Amino acid sequence: MKLTREFYLRSGLEVAHDLIGKQLVHHTPEGIISGLIVEVEAYMGHIDAAAHSYRASRIGRTAVQYGPGGYAYLFMLYGMHLCMNVVANAEECPEAILIRALQPVDGIALMKSRRKQKDLRNLCNGPGKLTQALGIEKRHYGADLCGEELYIESIDMPTPPVSATKRINIDYSGEAIHYPWRFVWTDSPYISVPPRC
Repeated sequence: MKLTREFYLRSGLEVAHDLIGKQLVHHTPEGIISGLIVEVEAYMGHIDAAAHSYRASRIGRTAVQYGPGGYAYLFMLYGMHLCMNVVANAEECPEAILIRALQPVDGIALMKSRRKQKDLRNLCNGPGKLTQALGIEKRHYGADLCGEELYIESIDMPTPPVSATKRINIDYSGEAIHYPWRFVWTDSPYISVPPRC
């Protein structure tokens, strides 16, 4: 079942935790591609020095974060890797959750072709890898995740075990490097890197 707007209109930390085990789905001309979310990081707006919206205004690349939750926020990492975030919380609360890794489910042959990679564990074990594998593009900035093309759904499965750890590659952010705002499916072989203490 597709997640409703209400799911996203909560604290970014709550949304991030609850995204583990949900399924990211992209309907493409080549077919449906999807993966289970196994790793995310929450970025908590004006209280989080690691967040793009920490000192940003409504204007510019973070503009979509100032609207209601349930929309896609995309940015380029190092000018090379496109990363997908899920906007959370209410309007004027610019919080977002970076999707860091997926366990491939549907469209695996297409993922392998796009990634030029045969190892299932290496198809979506990083934020830039998963957008490439799923065919997510810059045009998806601001996409409504309650729409029909790109969305997240819950599936019929037991709630997975979730571990909270430090986030990755945010050494510029002062004390925020210590916040345990990275959530992973405990012991999943599909996460990007082992959890940090």
